[in-house]
Amino acid sequence: MDAEIPLYIYATEDGCRAAGPVFARMPAHQTPSGAAPACIGTAPWHCINITTMRHYLFIIMSAVVALCATGCDNTSPFPDEKTDIPEEKPAETPPDKPAAEVESENLIICNEGNWQSDNGQLSYYDGATGELTNQWFRKINGTKLGDTPNDILHVNDTLIAIAVNWSNIIQYIHPDGTACGATENVPNNRRMCCDKDYLYVTSYAHQCGSQAFTKGYVAKIDLRTKEVVATCETGWEPEGVRIYDGRLYIANTGGYSFSENHGYETTVQVVDAATMRTLRTIDTGCINLYGEVSQAGEYLCINSCGDYYDVPPRTVILNCRTEQFRVFDFPCTYNTTDGRLFYTIGSEFSYNTYEYVYHIYTIDPATMQATYGIYGDAVTQKLKELQSPYEVYVSPYTGNIYFTDAKSYATAGYLYGYSDTGEELFRPQKTYINPAHILAIPNYRRANE
Repeated sequence: MDAEIPLYIYATEDGCRAAGPVFARMPAHQTPSGAAPACIGTAPWHCINITTMRHYLFIIMSAVVALCATGCDNTSPFPDEKTDIPEEKPAETPPDKPAAEVESENLIICNEGNWQSDNGQLSYYDGATGELTNQWFRKINGTKLGDTPNDILHVNDTLIAIAVNWSNIIQYIHPDGTACGATENVPNNRRMCCDKDYLYVTSYAHQCGSQAFTKGYVAKIDLRTKEVVATCETGWEPEGVRIYDGRLYIANTGGYSFSENHGYETTVQVVDAATMRTLRTIDTGCINLYGEVSQAGEYLCINSCGDYYDVPPRTVILNCRTEQFRVFDFPCTYNTTDGRLFYTIGSEFSYNTYEYVYHIYTIDPATMQATYGIYGDAVTQKLKELQSPYEVYVSPYTGNIYFTDAKSYATAGYLYGYSDTGEELFRPQKTYINPAHILAIPNYRRANE
């Protein structure tokens, strides 16, 4: 039986407010780059001296894993989901895809590396040959990608943008990997979205060229010139950004609250993309809206990390058309969509226990129903076997699902792939450190074939 797990939902003329009550993978920066509490994650992390804490956390967690393997009980980090959902039932498979002339697809995997180590890399999986190439960007361009690539976006058929967080650049490449320019005046960049003419990028920084900001900002970049043409100040440490009906929706985190004189944010900021002026803010009542934001039509899936101590993580589903939202009592640290459903892996970390608990759910935003599992038993079971889930991605071209395991966060991770029917597409592929973002590039069948 499907389970509905709403907590709060209120709407007003000005936006929304939730009453009542974030981050298993903090940005390598919220640290200041952005990733988990003491931090676990993506470029920056939110907390204490992140570099130091991150190393300690790796050591502690590795030791815990080793002890459990040799002498402790076999308690899984995945809770008995029946405590949350009365009846455990595999999630439905994605809807039938329209007939398309996609013969196969290649994958670009964005490996964050270790924050401040300048060792971010791209891996490339060739769907036709089944071969994976690491250091793909370096091999093609003869130079390093940079420090902590934090997002990758397929802008159009000929252009891909990569937010290289701690190198303070937006790197542009063609689908064949060839570098074709960069935007260099958006430091501490985080996440991206685009329309046909402009790229929008969030930043934790307080500077963009000659402009200064008290908090963070979102930059608007002309895709023809790759220059910043406008900005808008946001809340503290803005993370995910999506566009709907000419409006940007920006998730604010307040992730640097551990080191700066401000608290966590709870708001989604609504900005007019044409004028780059704030229209309103939506208060979700959930702190630290850090991580990936997936979009299925008018709906957004937003992760709330909590504070890693006493405030638990949450999932916020926001309807951009009505600007109402629903809150679920589990995190969605890593989330993706097939255009209709959201597929989520929530990583819940606590400094009180130094333990992780993972949550695997499929959410139908139209009905606000959450169902345990993703794509049925085979995929769900494989996800539960991962040591450190770090990304999940559904291809918009084939419906195939891809996900990664960061293992110890300090050694090479692995890429996995399954069809929407649960068939394994290839053997696990060894990538690089912290494989955090995946992008599918379709190979179309020739018209005369």
